Amino acid sequence: MSLRKYLTSRVFFAQGLAALAIIAVLAYLFFHWITFITNHGEEITVPNLAKLNPEQVEEKLDELDLDYQIIDTVDYQPQFPKLTVVQQEPTAGSKVKGGRTIYIKLNASTFKMVAVPDLIEKTYRQAVPTLKALGLQVGTIRYIPYIGKDMVREMWINGVKIESGKKVYKATKIDLVLGDGKVVFDETEIDSIIETETPIDTIPNEQ
Repeated sequence: MSLRKYLTSRVFFAQGLAALAIIAVLAYLFFHWITFITNHGEEITVPNLAKLNPEQVEEKLDELDLDYQIIDTVDYQPQFPKLTVVQQEPTAGSKVKGGRTIYIKLNASTFKMVAVPDLIEKTYRQAVPTLKALGLQVGTIRYIPYIGKDMVREMWINGVKIESGKKVYKATKIDLVLGDGKVVFDETEIDSIIETETPIDTIPNEQ
């Protein structure tokens, strides 16, 4: 049989259809196998790990075939227990595949220490953002006679006067003593001026 007749024969078409059927079956089996191996379509919902310690995190994630890694410790936040999860990535509710690593950040065990800034002779408006930038809080405000209106004259913590540079925990309240803007005369200076003046009865008479 010539090639031309073979290509147009029923045998060729039958063999071609059989080959296509075999390829289709093999392709179906291959993609089905790939789907089974990779768990395609099977996703796990990431749980909320907030306020859990590392032991609790490990126990919870093991049940879901997930792993975790501690990547950092953040500044102490009083609303979270010490050394518990504050942040996680992926976030709670995200969909992931089995074996995925969840990255977590833990709450520090206590506040960090910072140095009290030098606020003396600075205005109240300058002092507030300076304290907040360091994680400190503004406590009570008290006024004393001083010509500089709202100028910081003293800093106190729990009834104790402090100097700049002192190390305190973040979130500590700094009480401020401010000037009331009123002019104050020192009586001792007035007395000294009077004493230095020449008494009237000592002035010699002119002839």
